[in-house]
Amino acid sequence: MLQRIIQQYYGISIQEQFKLGPYDACRDQQNLYFLVPVTNMEEASLVELEQLALHLVNYGDSSVCQFLKTNDGQSFVDLENQRYCILRAGAMDKRMRRAGRKLAKFHYRGRAVPFEVKGISRIGMWKSFWEQRLDQMERVWNEQLFQSPENEFVRMFIESFPYYMGLAENAIQYLSDTEQDDEPLAVDSGTVCHLHFSPRTWGENGALRNPFDWVFDHCARDLAEWTRERYFQNIKTYEPDVRQFYQDYASVSTLSSFSWRLLFSRLLFPLHYMDCVEEYYITPSEQVKLVQEERLRKILAQSQDYEEFLRDFYPLAGAPIRRYQIPIVEWLAK
Repeated sequence: MLQRIIQQYYGISIQEQFKLGPYDACRDQQNLYFLVPVTNMEEASLVELEQLALHLVNYGDSSVCQFLKTNDGQSFVDLENQRYCILRAGAMDKRMRRAGRKLAKFHYRGRAVPFEVKGISRIGMWKSFWEQRLDQMERVWNEQLFQSPENEFVRMFIESFPYYMGLAENAIQYLSDTEQDDEPLAVDSGTVCHLHFSPRTWGENGALRNPFDWVFDHCARDLAEWTRERYFQNIKTYEPDVRQFYQDYASVSTLSSFSWRLLFSRLLFPLHYMDCVEEYYITPSEQVKLVQEERLRKILAQSQDYEEFLRDFYPLAGAPIRRYQIPIVEWLAK
């Protein structure tokens, strides 16, 4: 499919074809390309992503993947009732070690977008999204509550949900208080972010800054999700990397009180737990269910460690708690 599309519609002769994560990919003598199915994506959102990619490249980020135009100047191909885009990978980044600094520059460029982003915007939506997810999970929990657990996963879920519901409600309240009491600054303007930013998102050489990973949101989204992912990679060794990440970010961009509080609210909200439970109930695969069962068992075993991580996060990341008068969650401090 990829070879047919890229030769027929783009006039490119490829040398080899392979898999790149979830994508079919290929290369010619100079570039790496990959095929992105976009059949179910609204065209307005597709246009926004293309404009954002072009904006970031024009502002100096050569590592961003670019939309390739077809021979007749189109941004996508319609073939057999399906729609596809071809992305050309960005330039390799030979110095990917200072991820915090590079993310801060990425956010800085993203704040300078000269047009309104609507279709992929998540600005101001966290609270409603979190409440919706929590309500849905509570309904599932209530359905299971008065039945005998059918397996170990369901038993763990029934027993653990009240605790994680409490965490989620704390996060929603902390977020609400921040939006009500604190004043956003320029750094709190919307920027180009990622659905789930992690130490692996940009690939080993930084050439996979993929527009289809993006949303338009507050920079705290990426900071929190990178931190959460790094914490769970190894809960015994995360501290030096997290400390360095925030030092590097601060060398480019200073976070406001509003930013720090938004960031912490997102870490407080147990997305890792929510994702695990949702994945278990959504998947038809027994193998995936077993993986999620083991994942949940590990999350529950580490719950006290995660509380300690949350308690120590502000000092570890270098947040100026006293100067900004950042409120702490009292029960975590005990």
